[in-house]
Amino acid sequence: MYSMNKTTINIAVIVSGIDEEYQNTILQGIQEFGSAHNINICHFIAYGGILKNHKYDMGEFNIYELANFDLLDGVILLTNTISSPALTEKIVERVRKSGIPAVSVDNRFDGVYHIGIDNFSAMEGIVEHIVKHHNAKKINYISGPTDNPDSILRLKAYKEVLKRNGIALEEDRIYNGLFRGEDGREAIRTFLKSELTFPEAIICANDAMALSAIIELEKIGKNVPEDVMVTGFDSIYAAQNYSPEITSVTRPLKRSGSLACQIIYEHLQGIKNEESHVLETKYIFAESCGCSNLFIDDISKFKKTNYRTLEAYNIYVPMINRMSCELEECLTFEENITALKEHVRQIKCEKFFICMCSDWDDELNHSGRDFSTGYTEKVTPVLAYINNEFVDYPEFNSSDMLPELFKDSEKSSNYYFMPIHFRERCLGYCVVCNCQFPMESALYHTWVMNISNSIENIRKILCLDRMVKKLDQLSIIDPLVQIYNRNGFNKRTKPFYDICIRNKQNIMIMFIDMDDLKHINDKFGHEEGDFSLHTIADAMNYASDEEKGQVPARFGGDEFIMFAADCDESQAELMTAKINEYLDRINRTAGKPYEIHVSIGYYITLAEKSKQIDKLITVADQIMYDNKKKKKKNK
Repeated sequence: MYSMNKTTINIAVIVSGIDEEYQNTILQGIQEFGSAHNINICHFIAYGGILKNHKYDMGEFNIYELANFDLLDGVILLTNTISSPALTEKIVERVRKSGIPAVSVDNRFDGVYHIGIDNFSAMEGIVEHIVKHHNAKKINYISGPTDNPDSILRLKAYKEVLKRNGIALEEDRIYNGLFRGEDGREAIRTFLKSELTFPEAIICANDAMALSAIIELEKIGKNVPEDVMVTGFDSIYAAQNYSPEITSVTRPLKRSGSLACQIIYEHLQGIKNEESHVLETKYIFAESCGCSNLFIDDISKFKKTNYRTLEAYNIYVPMINRMSCELEECLTFEENITALKEHVRQIKCEKFFICMCSDWDDELNHSGRDFSTGYTEKVTPVLAYINNEFVDYPEFNSSDMLPELFKDSEKSSNYYFMPIHFRERCLGYCVVCNCQFPMESALYHTWVMNISNSIENIRKILCLDRMVKKLDQLSIIDPLVQIYNRNGFNKRTKPFYDICIRNKQNIMIMFIDMDDLKHINDKFGHEEGDFSLHTIADAMNYASDEEKGQVPARFGGDEFIMFAADCDESQAELMTAKINEYLDRINRTAGKPYEIHVSIGYYITLAEKSKQIDKLITVADQIMYDNKKKKKKNK
């Protein structure tokens, strides 16, 4: 929460997709006010709804879980950019509980400041213009999301104007999109398949969809406005400078962002503000509906803007392609992070962090965490870049988001938080500070996706390596007693045996047979029999040291064997005594209604190539059998 003693204020922005001009322009206004008033702007950015993949969206939306409103001083909500109403409501409820001042741009929520426009009246005027000024009767509509408040009001205005003017409403003339440019293309393709006559006009709920709709119409030989009129909404820069210029509604997007930041700033200073601010809109009746050319910008500015856009793509596309190729070649996590360092330098930022969940590479989910929800309690900055230098940065609580936020500074900063994930699996997040790349290019999202995909590739390599090792273990380890099986015994003893042959040393083979296993199984159950076998294996581990060439194994059933390199009689006796000592202790303390005993025989001989271990085991087995008979006679 905000303290008057703090030098820097931290305001969060919750937004999905900053590559669209609507979001980008609002953010420009927020950042300009923040820069002038020493306010850190912490952007929590998802790109949900883009790939039309529910699991991918889950991974993207995780970034909102990271925003700890209890530690932030205010929040600006651009929730109309989020494609999930349920998620929006969850975010708003968390904001309410935190008690910090919040401003919502366009969407209205109880207890939250609001900045918006009269969406109904603005769209009403556009549709009235098409109906009355241009006498259109067959009018199609490309809408935004069916659950978006702005979209609902604009669609309602379309329907009301048609009804008022006696034009029948035909539902097949309405296409529901997501406010994304690609929706305009899909809408035209859908309209072409319709049995209804082709429209005289197409009303679009925003300019991005209008622009792509016009491009798609041109592909099929339809000219705008001669063959069909098209209108948009928002009057973004691209719409103003397209040919034909788009008929639209201009709105002060940049002012919306600046005002949102100002309201929070004033609230923190104790200055009261109106709960809702409805900003003015204006109509731009331009070429796309057959009205006059209202070209706003001079041609030189337009050319410069277009060239800068092209130049940015020419810089970033090859950079991202190189990045993708280099990361694909990495086979270890260390190689991956090393390769990323050069690419971090290239984006010219003040700070950059990759913060990984503590269980990012846990394929078996030992923690029991839902990988699709939130972040682990602790995160590790596996890469930290601060002021042109890569540094070691300590592990911290994910609830702190990034400790850098809370360091007082003489200037404000813009932080961009984005998720690192694979589909719904949350791996971590990255943070870039004071960098133009996220705002000036839609390719920043692709750049971060490269990081996510490369880390997921490394995770899979690690998982495969572990699975191979586990499979190898399964082939050499007895699953019941967790010591070597016969296959493991042969593999593990061979190098020790070869050394003893070269050094002309003795080796020992010990054969151990459990006494009365059948009696324990029959009278007390197989679980107790398994306990007995496991206890014998533990006793062998207690008596041996594998680093010294002493290898215990289960031979099968109730039979066990032990190999010992460079072993003499006294050492063999010591091992035998330790095994019996361990079993005696268990018999005294385990509280079992039975005792565990074994018969042991060992054979010591000089290691030679001509001597096969299998034959030596047979000799030790016979010695053990003789000892067992002697023990029975003495009872």
